[in-house]
Amino acid sequence: MKRIAAFMTMTLITVLALTLTSCDEDSEIAYTLEGTWEGNMYVSSTYNGRTYDATYSEICFSRDPYTYSSGTGYWVDHYSNTGWGRNYVANHIEWTVSNSRIQVYFVEENATIWIEEYRLNDNYFKGTIYDGNKTVDFSLTHTSSPNWNDYYYGYDNYNYAKTRSENGTNSTEKPVRFFRTK
Repeated sequence: MKRIAAFMTMTLITVLALTLTSCDEDSEIAYTLEGTWEGNMYVSSTYNGRTYDATYSEICFSRDPYTYSSGTGYWVDHYSNTGWGRNYVANHIEWTVSNSRIQVYFVEENATIWIEEYRLNDNYFKGTIYDGNKTVDFSLTHTSSPNWNDYYYGYDNYNYAKTRSENGTNSTEKPVRFFRTK
């Protein structure tokens, strides 16, 4: 009977140790992820029947001090010579690290992606984005944070009624983001 009790105690201790290690690992990932990152996320947007490739993306992860492995931030895709008036598309994000998997929710677009199979340190963040059945590899470098209040988020702030398409007609179409393969 003592052997069974000892075995059950050791099993319980092992399970608790593994559970707590996962939470600690997620917190460490979130701690390293916190900050602003720039690079090519291989994002494109369509607008008025044309496709525009982002020149670079800027992502800021702000960690929630109460949950340790999640937070908020922003994701801005920068473009050149767009037809929609601004040369970027910006979204607020909510993010969570769970079992080493990073989930990013785009607030204005009501869309979610996952980041897995990544390498992350204080300078570089490389990995794979899973967007439904699409996968895209990315590479980002850690940069200083800009004043994120300078961006207009989502589509409701865009003045599309005054945007003219190439043929001179007014357009109410909004840019639609998607991840492309290299």
